[in-house]
Amino acid sequence: MMRGGNVAVVGGSIAGCAAALAAHRGGADRITVYERAAGDLADRGVGLAVHNSRYAELESAGYLDAGMPWVRLTRRRWYVRDDAAGSPVGREIGVLPFPFRTYNWGPLWRELRGRVPQGVDFRTGAEVRSVRPAHGGDGGVEVVTETGSARHDLVVGADGYRSVVREARFGTVRPAYAGYLAWRGAFPEARLSDPELWADDICVYAVFPGGHVIIYRIPDGTGGHRVNWVLYTAPPPDLDLGLGLDLRLTGPTSLPPGGLTEALATHLAYVADELLPPYWGSLLRETAPDELFLQPMYDFTAPRCTADHTLLLGDAAAVARPHTGAGAVKALQDATALEAALTSADTWTDALAAYDAERTVSGRALVDLGRRLGGALVQATPDWHAMDQAALETWWKRADGSGAFGGRELKR
Repeated sequence: MMRGGNVAVVGGSIAGCAAALAAHRGGADRITVYERAAGDLADRGVGLAVHNSRYAELESAGYLDAGMPWVRLTRRRWYVRDDAAGSPVGREIGVLPFPFRTYNWGPLWRELRGRVPQGVDFRTGAEVRSVRPAHGGDGGVEVVTETGSARHDLVVGADGYRSVVREARFGTVRPAYAGYLAWRGAFPEARLSDPELWADDICVYAVFPGGHVIIYRIPDGTGGHRVNWVLYTAPPPDLDLGLGLDLRLTGPTSLPPGGLTEALATHLAYVADELLPPYWGSLLRETAPDELFLQPMYDFTAPRCTADHTLLLGDAAAVARPHTGAGAVKALQDATALEAALTSADTWTDALAAYDAERTVSGRALVDLGRRLGGALVQATPDWHAMDQAALETWWKRADGSGAFGGRELKR
């Protein structure tokens, strides 16, 4: 087992906190986290879900626990708009098992941040400008910020899909725009009308030609719930998005809460009013402008997860479309793999090789699953109105393919 060493983690979100915890457990003497945001990340209120089996593995590994606020889901109900059915929730076309726990990004981050050892130097408002080989040819890496530079034995890139660390090692890798968007929103459950129409343990898939919305409850961090939803669909080809989606010029982009353009807001209203069953459409309408944001869908994977004393973790290494239900799971699994690599290796080279062998293939598989599910759920949707329970089960089994929805089993 390696002992000692100076590790830098670039990015202080969920992935970064988990990486810092992994480095500490792996024996690092000094750990520095560089987080560019100066504010409290716990203010973010996006929902995420963790499959029960993946939770059990991550709990055993010490990265999740029952003290982190969560909501239990059991089933996924699929609805299509059918005005003749006379039901505000639409016509149910089938029910599938959905053994997941849901979390609120902000409270989950707060819990993970609280588990990072006090000895870790967690720097907020510290934007990393570049990562470069250290002087002297000793294999170290320099992290350069606005205030100077510091040498580290290992740099972990946990800085998301716009990763500075990935840019330094794999500058030619660019996320590819998938051709459609994700509108996201969340609001307090107290604003929910007719809550008896929607049981707490149900995840809703309301589907329409060319897209769908997923709706589920998440904890609010104070003992209550929030209504969380994600709508996936392609915008009309003649709609001026104002997003600059030419990645060769601008790189990935998104719109923060309150940033939707008038054209995007109008299209969202059209989907809510005309394509979704009335009840689910009304939930989108209930969401205030400052509770809405938008993410164009991208996917990519780096050719490797490691290079020259640097390591990529979470979205920095591979971005899979959220249809996989495994984005946060992947980041936490990456952290467990980092801990295992540091614990079992005698040198930095051995640790990097072990991590790369474990996580590069896994990242590619998840990206492939995201593309396949994106095709089935958005880009080449079936005739939803012709679906029944048997047809839905057959279709989903074909779309999921390897059965990796929710994330692959964690190797220990």
